[in-house]
Amino acid sequence: MKIKQERALKEYNSLWREIEMLWHEIARKAGVSDSAFAILSTILELGEGCLQKDICDMNCISKQTIHSAIKKLEQDGLIVLGQESGRDKRVFLTPEGKAFARKRILPYADAENQVFAEMTREESSELLRLTELYLHRLQEKIRRSSGPDRQ
Repeated sequence: MKIKQERALKEYNSLWREIEMLWHEIARKAGVSDSAFAILSTILELGEGCLQKDICDMNCISKQTIHSAIKKLEQDGLIVLGQESGRDKRVFLTPEGKAFARKRILPYADAENQVFAEMTREESSELLRLTELYLHRLQEKIRRSSGPDRQ
């Protein structure tokens, strides 16, 4: 039984890495970094003027990484920042950014949406349920771990 579980975990990890590599390749084809692709995709999903913090949270990417990618996108003329009250910054696409996102980002977002739409309600629910179950159980095991960081 343990050997089957080990094989299944290896297969799961392989599939997960393959999905990650697919998104990396998609970002490369779009001509942007993985972080920039995530930012532009999130703006398309959340809408113009979303908060930089929301981009970080939605993508589980550090503030520093998002900040650096946003600076590069600003330099490239694809986005502009608007100041919110306090330290919050809203992110907007420039006209060039809108054209870029429509041409280079939106087709991939549409493809992902189509894949989910082609799944039955049961399939998509099961995928989400099992992925969430795996995540929560792994988080719990890591929290309980007595690894080197828990000294």
